[in-house]
Parts: sequence; structure tokens; C-alpha cells
Amino acid sequence: MSSLGHFQILVFLHALLIFSAESRKTHLVNDNDVESSDKSAKGTRWAVLVAGSNDYSNYRHQADICHAYQILRKGGLKDENIIVFMYDDIAFSSENPRPGVIINKPDGEDVYKGVPKDYTEETVNVENFYNVLLGNESGVTGGSGKVVKSGPNDNIFIYYADHGAPGLLAMPTGDEVLAKDFHKVLEKMHKRKSYNKMVIYVEACESGSMFEGILKKNLNIYAVTAANSKENSFGTYCPESYTPSAPEFETCLGDVFSISWLEDSDLHDMSKETLKQQYHVVKRRVGSDVEQTSHVCRFGTEEMLNDYLASYIGRNPENENFTFTESISSPISNSGLVNPRDIPLLYLQRKIQKAPMGSPESKEAQKKLFDEMNHRKQIDQSIIEILRLSVKQSNVLNLLTSTRTTGQPLVDDWDCFKTLVNSFKNHCGATVNYGLKYTGALANICNMGLDVKQTVSAIEQASNQENRRNRRYETNIKDRLISGELSDGSRPARDQNDVPRGHLAVYVGREERQRFVIPTKYLQYPEFRTLMDEVADEFGYDHEGGIHIPCEESVFEEILVRYMSCDKKK
Repeated sequence: MSSLGHFQILVFLHALLIFSAESRKTHLVNDNDVESSDKSAKGTRWAVLVAGSNDYSNYRHQADICHAYQILRKGGLKDENIIVFMYDDIAFSSENPRPGVIINKPDGEDVYKGVPKDYTEETVNVENFYNVLLGNESGVTGGSGKVVKSGPNDNIFIYYADHGAPGLLAMPTGDEVLAKDFHKVLEKMHKRKSYNKMVIYVEACESGSMFEGILKKNLNIYAVTAANSKENSFGTYCPESYTPSAPEFETCLGDVFSISWLEDSDLHDMSKETLKQQYHVVKRRVGSDVEQTSHVCRFGTEEMLNDYLASYIGRNPENENFTFTESISSPISNSGLVNPRDIPLLYLQRKIQKAPMGSPESKEAQKKLFDEMNHRKQIDQSIIEILRLSVKQSNVLNLLTSTRTTGQPLVDDWDCFKTLVNSFKNHCGATVNYGLKYTGALANICNMGLDVKQTVSAIEQASNQENRRNRRYETNIKDRLISGELSDGSRPARDQNDVPRGHLAVYVGREERQRFVIPTKYLQYPEFRTLMDEVADEFGYDHEGGIHIPCEESVFEEILVRYMSCDKKK
């Protein structure tokens, strides 16, 4: 055979190889198959998406999850292989300015459309989550009943967006997802050969504590977290940073880590981008090298880093001509980041500012805000008292802030940790929105080897002391209001020289005006700023006499009682 003939055969074989590779790629997308990089065995891609919160102020978690669903569907995964947990109280909430629509960024498209709500409301709980992963149909309660029916050749993608705290992730109902319990489920799945490989993305504060020192490297599981074990993650696309296209939203639309991997996946060809490449893109976008941001972390099987994302989340054919580049994503500005534990407060403050003075909406938002602020101060005081009673010493600040060496798990005795967390929740009303940020301190108690029963007793004692103190303070303040110590009737002409230093007199009421003497520092608080705006609207900034506040006396007294209660506990 001539050299030309040999060359033609080589060209033909090369073309045949290219065609074969492209055929496999098309088959991967269209049939939800995944090709294993190590065994050349084909399986199915499964996905479990969890938004572990409820309430409209947590809009961003369900928005993140819905966005992820759209990426998976465009990537070729079938609905029968995608299981969605979401409370589903956002899209049709009376507070949603676009009923039936959820967006994940300003001017973004609707990501809610078509999302299968397999588990909603009370069925979004830890028992159903574990049973879904284990493929235990008889163990799930309510919902669609859909579970992961995977086998040894299948890949699984888990994405969890929610509040977190050291050692746990939140659920809207029931118990939290504790790190050790979650890993028992993963190890059981590995032992049963329920999967080939698994990728887990977690958006939550202190999310690194779910895997650090716990996730074994031989399970074929690769996990990426929004933050390390001791820091917050952050919300973004919040009202202060909106473009003019979304001014009507009063809360954050997304989370920094989540929108970083989601928007990267929207753009790139996932059959050409590896897990390692996306990790670096997300880390750069989150700004891990910039102060006051979280540090994206990875754990588990390092050998999976060179796997292509298409093996887990699919590949959108529309992006097949997009060339991957890591430099496309620059860090999000710090000014656009919001501490997620502050988001509920900011949300209520904005509602108060926008609602008409004295309206039911304003009163309700004010009550919720003050209750939350008051509760947080109670929690702060309670945890200090719990630590003092537990270790029998007064200086306990180091127990609040100290953490274990990098690479170690949060705690060794997880049963002790679980007992103290449940006691702290039940007796002090700690929730993952705020109070459970102190679970690291409870872990420190366990690591010191202190008696668990004695610590539970200390939690009960601290809770009882705080409750008695609260009742005493509120009764005292109300008595002072009734006796006239804080108000002295309708005497607007009274001499201003009797006002103590650092205070001012204000006259409250629309017709019969009552005189109150309040600390000037109250004027910086959002409710008083709103009142001052009302004063400016009615009387202008330049008027004679004292400050006249045109609101109902009962409304003002409620505000005053709550702020003074908070002051007394400092």
C-alpha cells in the first residue's frame, strides 16, 4: 500500500475517533448517562437539592435551589432523578412583589417555573432528607415519596443552601442536620455501594465544620463549602446593592458562594470544566483572599478534582462553544455582602421604613424587630451564664472564641454535643438564625470533658435566671410609665432645663400630647429615625418648641419599653 493510502486510513481512523467521542458526549447529555472516568462504566446522574429554611426574609435559599434545578435540567438530568426540598412559601407569599416568580439576581429570569416540589412545608425535615439519600421509600413521610434509587455506577450531586452553625445545618422543621449523623448516612451509602462518586456543595455559615476532620478521603466524595469552620458565609444581591431593575425587593436574592458556582455553570461548557477549575473560579468570585469575606473550602477525595462537571450536573448544549477561562469572574465587592444573621433585621427595618406610620404593617414589623433584638440579647447573656456555671469561673470569653486546630473535627463526643445543643434550643430558644452560632462554645465544653448532666442543669438554670430578669425589667419600666416617671402629662411648655444630660424631651400624640424624656442615642435606631422622618414631613426641620411626634401614644410606649428593656440587659 502506498504512503498516501496509509495517510488516508489514518485520517479516517482519526475522524472516526472524534465522531465516537462526540457521540458519547451527546449520549451523556440526552440520556442522563454518566461515564465513569475510572471504570468506563455508565450510570445515571442523581441530584438532591435542599433549601433548609422558610420565611420570606430567607428568599435567597429557595432562589439558589431553584436556580440549581434549572441548570440540572438544561444539563440533561431528568425530573425523575432530581429531588427537591423547599418549604415553598416564597413564590406566592403576599410579600413577593412578583407573585409566582422567583429570581436569583436583579433582572434575572424566573427560576421557579417547572421546579418539582417533592418535599415542602413540614416534609422538609432531616428524617426525610436521610431516607431520600438512603433510598428508603418506606421511611419518608408525606411529599412525593421520591427517593434516590442509585446504584454502584451512578453519580450523585447534593446541594444544600441554608443557615448553618458549627457542626450543623438548619431545617425549617424538626431537628437540624448534625455533621456526625450526616456522615453516618454517607458511610452507609458507600458501604451499600449506592453510588460511584458524589459531589456535595454546601452554602451556610461555618459550613466547613460539616466536613473538617470528619469526611474520609476514601469514600469517593468531594465536598465544597461556602465558608470554613469558624466564619460566616454572606448574602448578596441585597436591597442596598440592587440595580434599578429590582428596587421592589426588600431582601437578598442570593448567596455569594451559591451565585458564584451557579452563574459559572450558566456560562461554561461543563464537559470542558473540571471540579478543580470551578473551585478556583468560585474561590476568586467569593474573594477568599480579601478581608471580611468567607473562605471557600474543599474536602474529601482529591482524585476527583479532574472530573468534569458534566458527570454530576450535566452539560448545557447551548454553551458548547464557550471557551473556559478562570479570569472571567472578579471578586464581589465587599459593599455588596451582608452577614446572613443580619438579613432578617435589615429586612424588618426596611419594612418599618416603607410602611405608613402607625399602620398595622408598621406595628407588626416593629414588634417582630424588637422581639428579635430582645431575644438575641437574652441569648448573648444566657450563653455567658451557661459557661460560667459550667466551668465555675467568671472569665469565659475564651470559650466563646477558641477553636480547635485546623484539620480536627469540631468535637470528639458528638453525643455530648447533640445533648447540649438540644438543651440550649429547648430551654433558651436558640435557633440557627442567631443563637446556635454559639454551638462552638458548647463543643468546647464537651471537649473539656465536663459532666454533661451538670451542663444541662447549668443551661436550665441560666434560662430561668434570664426569664426572671426579663419579667422584672419590663414590669419596672411599665410601672415607671404608669407613674409618670418617664412621662409627665400634657405640659409642652415645661422648662427644658430639667432634662438630664444626654436626654431630650419629646411630645407624643396627635391631639393630646404626652411628654417623654428619652436618651438621645435612641434617635440613631431605625424606628426613631422613621419617627423623625414623620416629624419632618409634618412640621419641617425648622420649628419652634420641643419635638412633636405625631403617632399614637401606645405605639411610642411600646417602642420605648422594648428599647429600655434591651438597655437594662447590657
